[in-house]
Amino acid sequence: MTGTQLRDFLQRKWGRPYDVRLFRRGDRLYLQVMWRYLGQGTFALSEAQYDAHLERIGRQLRELGVEEQVIAFLERTREKPRIGRAVSLPLQLPE
Repeated sequence: MTGTQLRDFLQRKWGRPYDVRLFRRGDRLYLQVMWRYLGQGTFALSEAQYDAHLERIGRQLRELGVEEQVIAFLERTREKPRIGRAVSLPLQLPE
């Protein structure tokens, strides 16, 4: 998954290019779609920085082998990021 593909998925799903993070709690790894988005007044990244960030996340998802999980999750979830609440996907890492 490239950063451009990830951005397109986010844009199609929710109409905004939301921020995403990889988050580790204990031995679990999560992909979190945050409530902040590119173009929001308080969003800390420029468009170039955001695109570079998504490229890094996309590369990590490829390296972990979880791209299909992310795509399936984004296609089926009914949750929406909202202030103070991220949409979280617990990643099942291949062995």
